Amino acid sequence: LQNDHKALMKQVEEALHQLHAREKEKHAKDEAEALAEAMSQSQSLPQAFAKVNAVTPGSPASISGLQVDDEIVEFGSVNVNNFQNLQNIATVVQHSEGRPLSVTVIRSGKKVHVGLTPKRWAGKGLLG
Repeated sequence: LQNDHKALMKQVEEALHQLHAREKEKHAKDEAEALAEAMSQSQSLPQAFAKVNAVTPGSPASISGLQVDDEIVEFGSVNVNNFQNLQNIATVVQHSEGRPLSVTVIRSGKKVHVGLTPKRWAGKGLLG
C-alpha cells in the first residue's frame, strides 16, 4: 500500500511539473506573439509629414480636438505623397473655410481621425 501511494504521488508530481512547464511555454509564446503584433502594428502606421507644436485654446483646431504633438498623416487632400511644404496645408485651409476637413493624426501610437472646420475666430488665422 505504501509503495502504491509513493508511485502514485510520483506520477502526480511529474504531471504537475509537465502542466506548469506547458503553461510557462504557452505564456512565453503568448508574450512573444503580443510583442510581434505590437511591432507590426506600429510599423503599419502611416508616415506623418508634419507635427502639431501649438494649439491655441478656443481656436477651431482646439475645438476639433487637435492636440500638441499630434503627427499629421492626412490633412484634407494633403498626405505624405503630395506634401511639399506648409503652404500646401495653408492652401487647403483657405479653400475650406467654413467646410469640415478630414484630418488624420497619429496620437500616442494610434491613428486618430479629427473633423476640423477652418473658420474665422477671435485669434489669428483660420485654425489656431
